[in-house]
Amino acid sequence: MSALGGSLEGQTVVDLFAGSGALGLEAASRGAEHVVLVERARGALRVIEENVGRLGAGDRVTIVGEDAFRYVRSLEPEAFDLALADPPYGRGEAARLAGMFRTKPFARELWVEHPWREPIETLSGERTRRYGDTALTTLIARCP
Repeated sequence: MSALGGSLEGQTVVDLFAGSGALGLEAASRGAEHVVLVERARGALRVIEENVGRLGAGDRVTIVGEDAFRYVRSLEPEAFDLALADPPYGRGEAARLAGMFRTKPFARELWVEHPWREPIETLSGERTRRYGDTALTTLIARCP
């Protein structure tokens, strides 16, 4: 999250493959107006609910128990200001998500964490940062 910089004041954020909800809850703590946490694993959903409750963030957070790819397909272009994603490694899901974003950008920006050895192509103005074996690629919406 430090790569995002400071405030996310007034932004709408979706955290795909939310896991514990840490990325999305960090966005809420940085001033995001509303955060949607998308996770399909029941155990992780229980953890997310507990974390949202502990932080008293329920008024600014929506939890969606659904497959991230299915959820993304249902969105209008640029439905969110920022999308954060940390899909499971080794399945090509980061590249698949990036491809979906290129076809119909569901946020103004997509920040996706992925293995360094599974690169995501970037266009002008986009970039990938490497952190050991992990990479963080930022993609920008290019709506017609």
